[in-house]
Amino acid sequence: MQQVYNGIPAADLNGADWLKSSISNPDGNCVELTRLPGGEFAVRNSRHPQGPALIYTPAELAAFVKGAKKGDFDHLLDTAAVD
Repeated sequence: MQQVYNGIPAADLNGADWLKSSISNPDGNCVELTRLPGGEFAVRNSRHPQGPALIYTPAELAAFVKGAKKGDFDHLLDTAAVD
């Protein structure tokens, strides 16, 4: 099994099948996500697909998604730039 770590170059994640939100902006600038063979998730910046990937456990990602769905981070956004 491949050794993964926070900051690993995304290009080094063999067999990664990166997914992007269907509502990413028209330029395609978004974060992308992939599930790794060990069960963790990797996240990268779509503007820098070869750049570093951050690695999260399923529990960490689930907590983030739940918080995003509840609106926990909405106050951080400039809604004019997002809409």
